[in-house]
Amino acid sequence: MDFDTVVRERRSTRGFKPDPIPKETLTEIIALAARAPSSMNTQPWHLHVISGEPLDRIRAGNTERTLAGVPPSREFRVEGKYEGVHRQRQVDIAVQLFEAMGIERHDKERRQDWVLRGFRQFDAPVSVIVAYDKELEGDIRHFDLGAITYGLVLAAWSRGIGAVINSQGIMQSPVVREHANIPDNHVIQTAVAMGYPDDSFAANAVISTRRPTEEIATFIGFED
Repeated sequence: MDFDTVVRERRSTRGFKPDPIPKETLTEIIALAARAPSSMNTQPWHLHVISGEPLDRIRAGNTERTLAGVPPSREFRVEGKYEGVHRQRQVDIAVQLFEAMGIERHDKERRQDWVLRGFRQFDAPVSVIVAYDKELEGDIRHFDLGAITYGLVLAAWSRGIGAVINSQGIMQSPVVREHANIPDNHVIQTAVAMGYPDDSFAANAVISTRRPTEEIATFIGFED
């Protein structure tokens, strides 16, 4: 696929086949994503690629702590709740997903199961934990990590592999840190669930809406 096609056709994948992704393919994806720009070329990122039994232990630990009511424990500053138009966009995509999956508003059991899927990394065969160097301070590192994370999902999609950036997967960061053996000097930022898309999973067909260019961009100094 050419670049424009990859960007336009990529979508978040939330249902995966159990097929493993070859390590060689993951290595190619990461090498390509690592071409992402970073502030002053600091490259503050670390990618912990997890599969098999360690990932199963993370799924179990995340689920158990969540069901037990353990509050989320992230390792970076978390913004407040979304309000206004940002909250509405969050609601809109949730409605799209629930409609695709046939989950009714009153169906608390299925809604809860959907939430737990996120804590299970959507049962993907691979999870990439994105972390940064603890010694760095300031918000620029989050920009850098966003760049490599987007590179990951694009490089994966170009090879027929789906992905979803999944902050639920690291909400119980102590569990992730323990079973992924993440060093103390790495701060966990987010997770990317990755695998071959299951085309029979209805939510995989959902395409989220995007704001029009004229609403996003302001052009100054150009002739009409």
